[in-house]
Parts: sequence; C-alpha cells; structure tokens
Amino acid sequence: MSGKPELKGRAARLARLLPTGPGQAARTPFVLLVVLLLGGGLIALLVLNSALSEGAFRLDDLQRGTKDLTDEEQALQRDIDAYSAPDALQRRARELGMVPGGDPAFLDPDGTVKGVPSAAPGVRRSAAHTPLVLAPEAMPNGLAPTPGR
Repeated sequence: MSGKPELKGRAARLARLLPTGPGQAARTPFVLLVVLLLGGGLIALLVLNSALSEGAFRLDDLQRGTKDLTDEEQALQRDIDAYSAPDALQRRARELGMVPGGDPAFLDPDGTVKGVPSAAPGVRRSAAHTPLVLAPEAMPNGLAPTPGR
C-alpha cells in the first residue's frame, strides 16, 4: 500500500477531479500570467483614459480660444463697418480739410478728353496745395527735382 488512505464513494470521485503531483506546479505560471495581463490591461486603460481627458481639456481650451477670437473678429468688423459708413467717411474727410471734388474729365482710349474738368468749389490754387514732389515730365526744365530744393 501507498501511504495514502483509500477513499470511497463521493470523496473518491472528488479526489479524482483534483490534480495530483506535478500538475500543481504548472498552475502557478499561468496564474501569474493572468494576473500580469489583467494588471497590464488596467494600467493601459488608466493611461488611455488620462490621454483622453487631457485631449478633452485641450479641446475645451481651443474652443474657448476660438470663441474669443470670433468675438474679437466681430467687434473689429463692426468697427470697420462704422468707419466705412458714408457719413463717417465724409465727417473724417472734412476733419482732414478735404472738400468734395469738382466735375471730372475722362480720357478715351484714343486720348481724347470727354467732359470739362473743374476745380473743387471753394478751393483756391496756391503754393500750399502744390504737390511736394512733381513727376519729371511736369518739371519746367524736364529734370528730376533735387532733394533739399
């Protein structure tokens, strides 16, 4: 006889289900592998969740920045619309000393002049209104002006 007592009935059937001897040693690496896989999976989920949360915060910051820039763009567009309104342009032109122009003359492609040009009403030709730099062909002697003259 071996050193084990003989089991009978239900105990014998249960004893046959349990592994004996070398089968016990093979179970430990498997359990360690399963525990490591589960732990690695949990750590991977934690890292993934952190990355997604960081992306969500960054997206929220970018959306807030976009909203701020859109508001600024709309405010600037309102300013542009206010400055380019006809009455605002006329008021600013008068502040700068400008007056409405006279009748214009037009040139045809063949060089003929259509219309009779006239000076702006209330404008007197004087040295104060002479341009500072004249084109070379407008100079009396045909030479370019020299600086300091």
